[in-house]
Amino acid sequence: MRFTPTVWIALLAAALLPCASLAASLTASLDRDTIALGETATLTLKFEDVQPSGTPNFPKIDGLDIQLSGGPFIQTLIENNHSSFNESFSYSVSAQHAGEFTIPGLTASINGQQLSSAPVKLTVIKPAAGNNPDSQFGFARLVLPKKQFYAGETVVADLQLFYRQGTQLGRQPQIAGTPADGFTVGKINGENQTSAQVGNAMYNVIPAKIALTVNKTGHVQFGPVTVNMTLLIQTQNRQEDQGFDLFGMFVRRVQKDISVTTETLDAQSLPLPEDNKPANFSGAIGQFEIASSAGPNNVTVGDPVTVRLQISGHGAMDAVTLPDQTWQNFKTYPVTTKLETTDQFGFQGTKTFEQIVSPLNTDVHEIPALNFSYFDPQDGKYHTLTQAAVPLTVKPAGATPLPQIAATKNSAAENQTPQDILPIKTDLGALQQETVKPLVARPVFLAMQSLPVLAFLGAFVWRKRTDNLANNPRLRRQRAVAALVAAGMADLKKFAAANQPDEFFATLFRLLQEQLGERLDCPASAITENVVDEHPVLRTASDATRTALREQFQLCNQARYAPVRGTSELNSVAAQFEKLLGELQKTKS
Repeated sequence: MRFTPTVWIALLAAALLPCASLAASLTASLDRDTIALGETATLTLKFEDVQPSGTPNFPKIDGLDIQLSGGPFIQTLIENNHSSFNESFSYSVSAQHAGEFTIPGLTASINGQQLSSAPVKLTVIKPAAGNNPDSQFGFARLVLPKKQFYAGETVVADLQLFYRQGTQLGRQPQIAGTPADGFTVGKINGENQTSAQVGNAMYNVIPAKIALTVNKTGHVQFGPVTVNMTLLIQTQNRQEDQGFDLFGMFVRRVQKDISVTTETLDAQSLPLPEDNKPANFSGAIGQFEIASSAGPNNVTVGDPVTVRLQISGHGAMDAVTLPDQTWQNFKTYPVTTKLETTDQFGFQGTKTFEQIVSPLNTDVHEIPALNFSYFDPQDGKYHTLTQAAVPLTVKPAGATPLPQIAATKNSAAENQTPQDILPIKTDLGALQQETVKPLVARPVFLAMQSLPVLAFLGAFVWRKRTDNLANNPRLRRQRAVAALVAAGMADLKKFAAANQPDEFFATLFRLLQEQLGERLDCPASAITENVVDEHPVLRTASDATRTALREQFQLCNQARYAPVRGTSELNSVAAQFEKLLGELQKTKS
């Protein structure tokens, strides 16, 4: 079948038809909302399901320099027979002075559609002083979103950890201290790593969020926050990195432990205003909304009615309490509380209060209106939310008639006295004797008596094994090396399958050192190829074992200059090493 141009156009239109139904949009986003003076942030402008006619330009903003850095970047996605088209542009944003800036949204008219992006905010702070000699490798920065708070307000601080590109993290950074005066420190959550330019150097940035709650008025401080890092730094000194040559076959690195500290941030905490303070205000600070329900609505005096109040919003949810309500002519029971949070810090969510009340008389005609007051730190005002009263119908107790039982035709005469109590049964029937075994004769009882004895013997054996292991450092090292070798063999197979010779031979050399160090009872870092001929224990090993050891060391050394390539060759080396391990483990020092 021949496809004419008309057929091709029809097929293309059919393929793009699902995309036509998608709504076009324009969004702007920053990779970081806080930078230091001298750094550069990346602003991304993204068009979805629409193609602009040219390159958008941002208006001139006093104190900011916005320059196009890349684009357009075009992406087409097809999912579930629906296709989407995205076109994005990247801009570099730098500041001329510290402060808070607002980048206004852009408006574009494309194919008759009016598209607008939301404005984005950027905070630029002064760079921290670098008196620490380790600041060339890494430093930390702490940012509060504002300088003035209210007592009881919740806030999230930004912690940014910088370490120089070209170095590597030896292990995850550890926060050593978060001193705070006037703040209660909550959860700390890390985010995805980014990169940034500081001065003329590029750094990797590990951002984290710290939850804080203001707990007093007046002058408050947060910091300095101290973070401990272990970096692997490139070096050319062969003597300095003798024990750390295995982190790269061609790049030699040394391990350096550094401690970076942020500056101390000062802020002011204001007391809650007394003007227009509601009488039922119970200390809730944030932004909230409420919803309530009550039921059943048709009850008898003394019946329970469940009143439920849900308070949703953002703030110190733990401090949200049920305000005092007036329950006249009701009997009340204790309140139950349930909190469900929706964010990582516990500042966003819903708190549900349930209280059971019961009307005391028929004068009750409604569940009273529920009121909740809170203070909004954004506008500095009190707000009161009210849920309307719920109608309630209360019937008197005992008003329900008893059911009537219909009489049969053979019923007793009217003058016959009804028999209320049945006569005592005179014939009890035949008696049977039931035989019950005593506990001593039951197997289950005997088995349960033996459980304490077995538990004591098990604890005794476990204690003896633990003491034996604690007094035998050689045995502890043997077990640790066995676990390390088992994990290392799995890594060797993984690196061989992925054809990663550098990581393969680095791991192989480390396993050789650890296994020989354990067998010869000497430090693993002191193991080299010369130990095969010099150590008296290895001189007693078989010639095949010593030859295999020399070959493994030579392969590790040769991999620096003539790397082995190919999964099959790496698998062969791994198999030879696994066989050699069995021979080494038979060697005794």
